Amino acid sequence: MNQDLKTRIYGILEPGDEDSKYFDPFIMGLIVLNVAAVVLETVQSIYSAYAFLFRAFDVFSVAVFTVEYILRVWSCTVNPRFKDPVRGRLQFLVTPLAIVDIIAVLPFYLPIFFMDLRFMRAMRLFRLFRVLKLARYSEALQTFVDVLRLKKEEILLMFFAIMILLVVSSSLMYEAENAAQPEAFSSIPVAMWWGIVTLATVGYGDVYPVTLWGKLIGSIVVILGIGLFALPTGVLASGFAEVLAKRKEDRKMQKFRCPHCGRYIGDLACSAGPGGQEEPKEK
Repeated sequence: MNQDLKTRIYGILEPGDEDSKYFDPFIMGLIVLNVAAVVLETVQSIYSAYAFLFRAFDVFSVAVFTVEYILRVWSCTVNPRFKDPVRGRLQFLVTPLAIVDIIAVLPFYLPIFFMDLRFMRAMRLFRLFRVLKLARYSEALQTFVDVLRLKKEEILLMFFAIMILLVVSSSLMYEAENAAQPEAFSSIPVAMWWGIVTLATVGYGDVYPVTLWGKLIGSIVVILGIGLFALPTGVLASGFAEVLAKRKEDRKMQKFRCPHCGRYIGDLACSAGPGGQEEPKEK
């Protein structure tokens, strides 16, 4: 009985399961309302008029998220990855989504132990992390996470390439402009502000080169920045195409699974007959 209840609760909490068709929209709506509440609380006139409602809604949300977290920890052993009652639950607690779940409720409980009002105000802002819980229930966000996981090496390589270009361009601009603009380019770290806005091709115009060599270096950096920042777009587009194609193939193949043995129909290893029993092998 206890195992059946645990399995049922696990099915309700697990996104995409048949039992979770009502729970998923409820949690997603609650998360969106929490983010909206955090935003509206910064409008002093609205918060002053409805402070009690904001507080009551926060208490209700934390209660729901806390119960959800406890039930997830309790029922996670249904998953074969976490089947061990102790070690399995410890492994579950350090998974990224479980960490997001605990971060979502910590801003409510921490002020109980830390009564500094400045700390409490800072914790209010951390409630925005509840939006990360949408990654568990939103297929679109989960797709984006899968793309980042698939292309993490390429993205990391491009990040290092951007950092190298930033350091080199800022160093060259410092050498070219320091004498002419000692305040704007007083050091290489200060020159990095110019490098960031130039590589990102936003060019705020608050810091810009005035010497001939500085303008030449700036022109080259702008051109390189356009090309370098276009690379992640292609990598992410390729990643989305691969992930979506794989999901489409998985859904297609899911239709051809044998309901008895779980293997794909047509596979030589599939030997279950219509009754679910393996057919006798010919002697």
